Amino acid sequence: MLLDDSGFRQFADDECQWKGPFYFIQGADPQFGLMKAWTCGDTDNGDDEWGEEIKLAEQAVQAINKLNPKPKFFVLCGDLVHGMPGTLWRKNQVQDLKNVLKNTDQDIPLVFVSGNHDVGNSPTRETIDDYCKNWGDDYFSFWVGGVFFLVLNSQLFFDSSQCPELKQAQDVWLDEQLAVAEKQKCKHIIVFQHIPLFLSTPDEDHGYFNLEKSVREEIMEKFHKAGIKAVFAGHYHRNAGGSYKGLEMVVSSAIGCQLGEDTHGLRVVVVTEEKLVHRYYSLNELSSQGIEKELLDVLAKQK
Repeated sequence: MLLDDSGFRQFADDECQWKGPFYFIQGADPQFGLMKAWTCGDTDNGDDEWGEEIKLAEQAVQAINKLNPKPKFFVLCGDLVHGMPGTLWRKNQVQDLKNVLKNTDQDIPLVFVSGNHDVGNSPTRETIDDYCKNWGDDYFSFWVGGVFFLVLNSQLFFDSSQCPELKQAQDVWLDEQLAVAEKQKCKHIIVFQHIPLFLSTPDEDHGYFNLEKSVREEIMEKFHKAGIKAVFAGHYHRNAGGSYKGLEMVVSSAIGCQLGEDTHGLRVVVVTEEKLVHRYYSLNELSSQGIEKELLDVLAKQK
C-alpha cells in the first residue's frame, strides 16, 4: 500500500510506545532510465529505455515479499525515476515504477522520499506539487514501535532559490517535529532524505553528492542536539557513510544504476532499544538467502 503522512496517522497512537526490536528495508535510486542514459553518455535525454531497472525493482519487491518476519515498512530514498520534471519519458517511468511497487505485500507500507530527479535540481512549487500528487507529501513524520521517523525534502537544503517559502515552511515544521519528539520521549529519532549530509567525514568539501558546508553544519548540529540517531540517504549510487558527534550518516547504494563497485541492493535496518544494526545486501543475496542469522538473532531479543 502507498502511504503518506495521513496513512500512518491512523495508527500513530498505538505506535508511540516501544514494543521491542523491529526492522525496516531501505532502498534508494531505482531511477528508471539512468542505466541507458549513463551507458550512452547522455544523462539529459538518453533515458528512453528502462527495462533493466524494471527487472531490478521487481527483484527488490520479490525479495522483500519473501522476508519472514515482515519488515515494518520499505522506504525508497529518492530518485524514483530518472526523467526530470517536464521531460519526455517521465510519466511513463513513473507509471512503470508504480506498476512494480503495487505488487509489494499489502502488509508492508511504502514510504517515499523525494530526490533531485523527482522534484528537479532547483525545485519549484509546481514540481513539488507534481511529486506530491504522485507519491505523497515531500516531508512528513510517522511513528513505528516507539521510534520517530522524519522524511525530509533535501532538495530544499540544496537549492531553494525558486521556492524559498517552501524551504522556510519545512524548516519551521522540522523544529516543531523535533519539539514533539523531545516531549514524547521517543526511543530513537531517524531521518530519511535523498542527498547525504556528507559521504564520509563531516568536514569534507562540498560537491554534487553532499550538502554545502554551512548548510550541512547547521543541520548536523540541529540533529545532534535533538538526539537524532541516524540519517539514511541515497543519491551517491555507492555505499558510504560516517558519523558526527554520535549521529550516523548512512549512504546506501542504488537498486538501479551503480556508479561504483557496489551491487544493486537494499539495506536491512534492525532497530533495538539501544542501537541500530544494519547491513547492505545485494538483491541476489537477499532474494536467495534472506536476512542472515546474526541480524535475525538481534531482532529476536525481545524487550
